[in-house]
Parts: sequence; C-alpha cells; structure tokens
Amino acid sequence: MRLKLTIAYDGRPYYGWATQPNSQTIEDKLNEALTTIAKQDVKVQGSGRTDTGVHADGQIAHFDCPVGLEMNPHNWVPALNTKLPKTIRVIDCVEVPADFHARFSATSKTYSYFLATTPVLHPMLNGRAWHLPRLLDPATLEQALQHYIGTHDFRAFAALRGNETAKTNYTRTITEATLTPVDGGYLISFTGDGFLYKMVRLLTGAAVQAAQGRLRLDDHLSLLDQPAKLPNGKSPFCAPGGGLTLTLVKYD
Repeated sequence: MRLKLTIAYDGRPYYGWATQPNSQTIEDKLNEALTTIAKQDVKVQGSGRTDTGVHADGQIAHFDCPVGLEMNPHNWVPALNTKLPKTIRVIDCVEVPADFHARFSATSKTYSYFLATTPVLHPMLNGRAWHLPRLLDPATLEQALQHYIGTHDFRAFAALRGNETAKTNYTRTITEATLTPVDGGYLISFTGDGFLYKMVRLLTGAAVQAAQGRLRLDDHLSLLDQPAKLPNGKSPFCAPGGGLTLTLVKYD
C-alpha cells in the first residue's frame, strides 16, 4: 500500500528537506515519526529538495505502508502529526498506485517568493520574506520575469552541487513567472516542469537586480541559453531562502 503525503512546514529551523550528516532536516523528522509509529525503519521519498530555510505549503512525499499497518490513509494524518514538531504538519494522506513516485511522477511544480518592500520589516515576516526597502521598478521586474518563460538552458541559474558531469541537463521549461502586488510588497510565482539546485532563488535574485537598476535587461537576457563551454556567466545574486515557499506539486 503506497501512500502520498501532502506536507507543510516552516523551514526556518531546518537545513532543508534532504537528510544530511549532523543537521536537522524535514525528511529526518518525517522518517523518525514513521519509524516510531511502524516500529520498523520506514523512509519517505520527497518530490524534491528545498534549501535551508525554505518553506512549503504543498510538499509531496510517498512511502510504502508496512504490512500490518494498512489503516485508513486519513488516520495517518493525526498519527504522524502527534509525532512531528509543530513546524511540520501532514495536511493530507491518500492511497496511490504502486507505480506512483513523488519525484518522478510530478508534471510541474510551483514556487512563490515574497518580496517585502515596506520601510520596516514586520517581525512576523523575519525569515519569511526578502526585505527590499530600496525602491525597485515593478515594470522592469515583470520584464525580467518574462525572459524566463519557455524552454531554456538555465545553467547560469544553477548552483553547483559538485556532482555535475558533461551530461548534466540544465534545460527546463517555465510556464509561468508572474508578479502580483500584495499587502506589504510583491509575490513572484514560478511554475515549471522542474527546477535546478537554487534555481528559483537565482532567478529571483537576477530579476530583482534588474529591477533595482543593477543589471541591464539585455545582460539579464544573455544569461539564458549559454553555450556549454561558457560556464563563467552566472546569475549575479542568489535571493535569501526565507522568502521562498514550495506551494504546489502537480501530477497527472
């Protein structure tokens, strides 16, 4: 019995989603909760990694229910939440086909990024927004975001993990990159078929640099689709992790 979890979390206390040595991660906390309930080793498979300090409203993960624990999927929600810290909550649990995979079955992901433009950042937004009290031009910001729409080589917007090879694929398709005025600032939304390591933060950082007059729009556009032998051109700024939230993962 394979179960799909929808998970929300405040990323501030954690070193991202994925398990890593000597660090507290969301994946670790979920594995610990599952293992405690099942009284045997159970691990989740996530739809993708989120970085240190990044939040989620709609992270997806799956796990295979151990034999003998095939209870109603909805009962897993309170069972897990009693074992998880208050900063992590399972929102939903449903049964899925045996060939479902949280990562490889995903067709698109949507991230949102909050830019706070008020002169003083409200303390409740600390670690939940990028504070930009300096004026930025929203029209230029929208122009920069439109550069990302379509299928491109995004190598200039990918941080290196150290395991890249000559065959590493940097091509992704972005179907949405929008700017919405909200109370206290702006919300940027990105939807695409997948995102590279720190890609959304690098996309956001470069667009904001353009909107603040620190990066020409033609230079910004030239960062896309760089030839494989020109790795020196990189997005000039990586936005802080705190403003970023994984909001939705879609499946067929």
